[in-house]
Amino acid sequence: MTSDGHSITSTTIVLTVFLSVIIVMTVFGNLLVIVALCKDRHLRKKKTNYFIVSLAFTDLLVALVVMPFAAIELTTGQWRYGEIFCLVRTSLDVLLTTASILHLCCIALDRYYAICCQPLVYRHKMTPVRVAVMLSSCWLIPTFISFLPIMQSWNAIGIEDIIEERRVLTGGSNDTSCVFLVNQPYALICSAVAFYVPLALMVLAYQRIYVTAMTHARQIETLQRAGSASVPATAPVASGRSSTSSDPSEHCRLRTVVSSSPEHAPMANSRMRVETKAAKTLAVIMGCFCLCWAPFFITNVVDPFIHYSVPWQLWTAWLWLGYINSGLNPFLYAFLNRAFRRAFLVILCCGDERYARQGSCSYRQTPRPCSAASVNGTSMALRITIRPRNFKSSTNPVPDFHPIDSQSTCPMYFRRAEIHRNRSGPDSKAIRTKSHSAAN
Repeated sequence: MTSDGHSITSTTIVLTVFLSVIIVMTVFGNLLVIVALCKDRHLRKKKTNYFIVSLAFTDLLVALVVMPFAAIELTTGQWRYGEIFCLVRTSLDVLLTTASILHLCCIALDRYYAICCQPLVYRHKMTPVRVAVMLSSCWLIPTFISFLPIMQSWNAIGIEDIIEERRVLTGGSNDTSCVFLVNQPYALICSAVAFYVPLALMVLAYQRIYVTAMTHARQIETLQRAGSASVPATAPVASGRSSTSSDPSEHCRLRTVVSSSPEHAPMANSRMRVETKAAKTLAVIMGCFCLCWAPFFITNVVDPFIHYSVPWQLWTAWLWLGYINSGLNPFLYAFLNRAFRRAFLVILCCGDERYARQGSCSYRQTPRPCSAASVNGTSMALRITIRPRNFKSSTNPVPDFHPIDSQSTCPMYFRRAEIHRNRSGPDSKAIRTKSHSAAN
């Protein structure tokens, strides 16, 4: 008897520690995302980041309001907060988890418009008013499948006897057990709104994003080959690369490299690497989402049609797997974003300005890759004018960089190019002579 009691206690302790780690990591990750957006004004300029911070706030509420009560009930085996709060907790559970999934759907749609449409089309469609409407819908729609039907007990119509039998089997009354079962209509409607419709939209959006990214990669590769054939080795070479980087929102980027030898030409298998990397990134996003939520919603649809025979242990495992998705979202949508990573470093390193000054451009002897203006976290390409080898100009010795968007994310680089042009002009010698004499 003592060994059995010791085994039960050890299992409870291990389970408590495991669930506590999940809750703490979810709170920490999502809170860091919110603080980063509040402190970094550059993050507040991009529309996608408002979806990400709203998603982080939703997942933070899941970790603070839903997970602790579910963990207490799981570790103690009892519900100690009464029947009314059981309904409230269940309604919050459905509301917040559905809102989290709808935010993921909105992020996918936002990226679709940013990547698959022209910049002006994106600005026309994703106005601040439309962004506010989408965010409001993420919170309003779940209300109609959570508080409204659950508090009115619409989910229990026709299965009252089954719910009562389940309470008796658990050995509790209405105040000491929190049993939540749903009838067939509610299971179908709730699952469709909360999972299957958003899943279909996300699959379509990311499929189009992948196809568009690959099309851009092929076009840039064609331009590379043409440029390599026509531009001599000593002339500036434009090296284009479309990639889906560790940041899921940066799908298309044109990098500019000034080279003095033909060894920097793109490799023959560059497009294969681009396609593989893009596929892996999108597979991680969709794979984590489906892995975390598909088991729960499949079980949620099937269970009412098989007379509620799914074991409660399996229900609990699938439910907590869905909760884990709230802890993964900050890593998938924020931690893999360069701008957010820099903001996190500033926060975690107590405001060290070295990280605040780090950008996507490196300033060395030769110009380094520089991401162009971005819309919604998705880098826009830089348009480069390549001068022929025999082209001579005293006022324009370097390639002309024309940002497609009017708001460049690398202003320091262009200011340096501007200074370089001015110093190379006809008046530069007189200016340097005057400065030297003044210093003496």
